[in-house]
Amino acid sequence: MLLTYIAIFILGSLWGSFSNVCIYRLPEGGNIVSSRSMCRKCQKKINWYDNIPFVSYLILRGKCRHCDYKISFQYFLVELIVGLGFVLSFFFFGFTITTLLLFILTIFFVIILFIDLKHFIIPNELTFPLMIIGFLKSFDPNLNQNLFPNYINSFIGGLVGYSIIWAIIFAYKKLRNKEGMGLGDAKLLSAIGFWFGWISIPFILFFSSFVALAFAVPSLINKSRTMSSQIPFGPYLVIGCVLYLFALEQIILFLN
Repeated sequence: MLLTYIAIFILGSLWGSFSNVCIYRLPEGGNIVSSRSMCRKCQKKINWYDNIPFVSYLILRGKCRHCDYKISFQYFLVELIVGLGFVLSFFFFGFTITTLLLFILTIFFVIILFIDLKHFIIPNELTFPLMIIGFLKSFDPNLNQNLFPNYINSFIGGLVGYSIIWAIIFAYKKLRNKEGMGLGDAKLLSAIGFWFGWISIPFILFFSSFVALAFAVPSLINKSRTMSSQIPFGPYLVIGCVLYLFALEQIILFLN
């Protein structure tokens, strides 16, 4: 069984490597499929043996082989997070379609989190496929019914998720006469609603708002950030959704 977990982790780290490609290229409109990876400074193509998850980063000590340009630790971190996400999904659900779906969700969530943190955007290329997959899977009655809703609850969840963020954006603009949250956040919460149904929305909003507040308060106290500072909410929605999944059993017990 240990070998299985190692294989799952390696598979996840490979997808983590692809996630890094998406994180860097999607905001720039780059090709994420056929274009070879290259150093962002000297522009020399990176050989396959310098692109092995974890191993290459450690051997090269986080630097380009050709010009010693420092490689961001983000590459290592993303590969680690996706690898661990795959292992956790497999640990809880084994060899099932549910696990495969959570693999997909892990990849999308990690890409969204890091893009929004850096660029304050959530590309439609990520949220629209998430919406489609989330809704289509709801027609499969054999999936874990506690985790994934039927197509009616999924559809309502998508509408509720988008509508809540849109209403917040609309109200904030009317009151403050400026943009607050972006529609990317609305699309992301809509996608989450399609995946986990309308019942998940209030819990995810609560968890994400709590985490956002926990991160924001210290920076407000030391005045490194003001109330008008731009804050990407997408990462907090992702974290809120993950917390919801971990707390799902307790939530079900509470509702029953």
